[in-house]
Amino acid sequence: MAQGRGSASGGAAVVVGVLLLCVLLHAEVVESAVFNVGDRGGWSFNTNSWPTGKRFKAGDVLVFKYDATAHDVVAVSAAGYKACAKPARGAKVYKSGADRVTLARGTNYFICSVPGHCQSGMKIAVNAA
Repeated sequence: MAQGRGSASGGAAVVVGVLLLCVLLHAEVVESAVFNVGDRGGWSFNTNSWPTGKRFKAGDVLVFKYDATAHDVVAVSAAGYKACAKPARGAKVYKSGADRVTLARGTNYFICSVPGHCQSGMKIAVNAA
């Protein structure tokens, strides 16, 4: 009998632990914000000033909405952002037209790699606290 009681209390501890984990995970998800890049205009030309005045946190989600036949979204380094240059390889390229990107802590850089688009302001730098 003593063994049965020990198992029951151990099981209760596991249930409490799982519930606590669920609450913590839910709290983390609730704190994340979702931002539509470019607001109603979407990801397009002259979007580079869109982040101005907004506060972003690591874990927030950027939604890039655009015509996938005309544009893309590429995560780049600071140098790639400044030069409007897509890295030769290893860059994360989004092409769905409705991409969801979770921000990492620090500055996150994105450009459209279609020739001339980044130079026309189709790029953003988002600093996530």
